[in-house]
Amino acid sequence: MYEEQLEGEYAKVAKVQEKEQDELLAKENVVGVGVGHKISGGQDTGDTSLTVFVEQKMDPAMLGKDDLIPAEVGKFKTDVVESGIIFAGGASAAPVTQEGVGIETLKWRVRPVEGGYSVAHEKVTAGTYATAVTDRSPYPGIPRRYYVLSNNHVLANSNNANIGDPILQPGPFDGGTFPQDMIARLSRFVPIKFNDNTACNYVDAAIAEGPFQFLDREIYWIGYVKGVRNAQVNMIVQKTGRTTNYTTGRVTAINGTFVVNYGGGRWARFCRQIVTSNMSAGGDSGSLLCDLKENAVGLLFAGSNTLTLHNHIGFVQGLLGIRVV
Repeated sequence: MYEEQLEGEYAKVAKVQEKEQDELLAKENVVGVGVGHKISGGQDTGDTSLTVFVEQKMDPAMLGKDDLIPAEVGKFKTDVVESGIIFAGGASAAPVTQEGVGIETLKWRVRPVEGGYSVAHEKVTAGTYATAVTDRSPYPGIPRRYYVLSNNHVLANSNNANIGDPILQPGPFDGGTFPQDMIARLSRFVPIKFNDNTACNYVDAAIAEGPFQFLDREIYWIGYVKGVRNAQVNMIVQKTGRTTNYTTGRVTAINGTFVVNYGGGRWARFCRQIVTSNMSAGGDSGSLLCDLKENAVGLLFAGSNTLTLHNHIGFVQGLLGIRVV
């Protein structure tokens, strides 16, 4: 499986994180841990820190002794960040309908479909089409296959779909119906391990095979993906999604381990995630995260009112056996 190589102080903090994160995540109010920079007075100090994400910052007097977050862990400073609860799909798990002058969402039917437009399994509401992808190593003599890339919870109904199920563009929430708007059929997905503290999920990802002429590699307002790159703290990134259209953000932490709420009493622990400033809303799930040179960095899948979470594109490619370039 793909392995991200952290260097220098980031690698040292990541080793401390691996050792201490179970104890930190067991504390009341903690939803995630990652590697970032210490923020003081609203300014980035440049000092590498163990970033601890909490639902809400609380007066220490309101917490038990065992739930207090130490100022240092393994000789590295901690930085406590209020994130709210993390939901698959974002703070609003359901797709958002925006109205107003100048506000449009990429929710209409389009052929061929570009990255950023509405797509979903026939029993899901709506998410975002990342881009078109192909098999990493196609068999000699067999025609290349083309796929829609998005999240498991968008294309595979959070593990509840069957291979071959229809995928609609636009998604049902945006008026897509079967068979008129079928663009692909579910091909592969990485199962999510729910309600298990011992399991590490790396991706919420799936692909669906569709006709070549229906699937475009271009991403609306971004262009064609030119390569693949690892996320770095303070990297400026961009995405186009079904709900919030084109947005930019900043990577605030890497190597994130988070508890993500999927609704209906289901949650899942995700490891090695990319954390950015908030750049999404419900319906943006599946957006491809890129740097400003059009290199793929991650796959958007979850968030809150203050941040957005993304799977590393290396894990997405490796676990699904695909190429985005």
